[in-house]
Amino acid sequence: MRVAGVDEAGRGCAIGPLVIAGALFQQSDIPKLIEAGVKDSKKLTPRMRRRLYETIIDMALDHRIVELPPATIDKVVNRSVPLRRLNYLETMVMARVVRELRPDSAYVDTCDVDHMRCGRQIQSVIPFNVDITCVPKADNLYPATAAASILAKVRRDKVVAELREAHGDFGSGYCGDHRTIQFIEAWFRDNRESPPFMRASWAPVKKYLAPLRQARLSP
Repeated sequence: MRVAGVDEAGRGCAIGPLVIAGALFQQSDIPKLIEAGVKDSKKLTPRMRRRLYETIIDMALDHRIVELPPATIDKVVNRSVPLRRLNYLETMVMARVVRELRPDSAYVDTCDVDHMRCGRQIQSVIPFNVDITCVPKADNLYPATAAASILAKVRRDKVVAELREAHGDFGSGYCGDHRTIQFIEAWFRDNRESPPFMRASWAPVKKYLAPLRQARLSP
């Protein structure tokens, strides 16, 4: 029996990518994940996550990590098609990960308030039989999903560290982070466009872009 877990990191951030990861294991190896200390990435320190990242890669039969840049997210959010916005984009990428890993069972941390719909959407684009469990907080319930959450979080942390080194310290990139909001405010004091590493469709960024765009349209 081949078991996959799928999870994401960076969904709510204003800066940096949304990262979706999947990891495939033999069912018989799941207890080894638990013994190694694999759990929901939010319950681990950055150092522990980095150590476990290598352990997971070594133990997994296969894995996938997909980065969705701000431009891709902005496109679907700004298009504003009902039921075809960020939740759907994320669900379809998760489906792609499941399709490529080809597990017998997949445990997905749902991105949709309707977790049954999330499961149906994933199943609808997979051309083989797979038992899909799509529930909130799956990373806290299933070790394979916890492993995927670690892969996603470590990859996103690496990208964010590279962005901070290149552009200055913006904190975590999440809207609830004071340093992130200060960075966005400072950016628009000196710039009139959103940079490619920032989500222009997110409220803390749109509040600065809207008056700039209005000024360009004014006679």
